[in-house]
Amino acid sequence: MSELTPLAVAALGLLEERPMHPYEMYQVLMQRSEDRLVKVRPGSLYHAVDRLALHGHVRATGTEREGNRPERTTYEITDAGSAALERRLTGMLGEFVNEYPVFALAISESHNLRPDAVATLLEARLAGLRNELADYNVGRQQVTAKNLPEAYWLDIDYKITLLQCEIAWHETTIARLQSGELTWDPEHTKESNRP
Repeated sequence: MSELTPLAVAALGLLEERPMHPYEMYQVLMQRSEDRLVKVRPGSLYHAVDRLALHGHVRATGTEREGNRPERTTYEITDAGSAALERRLTGMLGEFVNEYPVFALAISESHNLRPDAVATLLEARLAGLRNELADYNVGRQQVTAKNLPEAYWLDIDYKITLLQCEIAWHETTIARLQSGELTWDPEHTKESNRP
């Protein structure tokens, strides 16, 4: 099988806990707000589980039906699936990969806009970052109130730290743009970019 997708990693992680059917996996992922880490849609999750089964990473353990609902097949992780999950997590945690974030490209080209326009755009983005940080802080309070071991929500602490750094950078850069300490001459930029 080719490299496990993020959704396949999430599915295998759930199946390490216990056997589940894909709809139950979807419910657990949404309940845990895992959609902040991986794009989760029921159809794509079913497809991911089918691919995992095709490659021997999971196997069906039974089918059940509740009332008029469609049959649901429960899956469990195989030894091959556990090994694949371990390999993928080892690579994801231990190797630096430049993910080419869109914002980094945009900020590197921001000199093509007026400095005051960049400051205004960064202020709008800063508001979104602050809202996201507030949401993550609420999430941290909820999981600590449940006495959930930190190992299960380490990503929340990581994201809070990144958001705090990003907010500080935005605040500093906006202040520098607004004060005129950071500026650029659009004409000079156009001239320096000509061959």
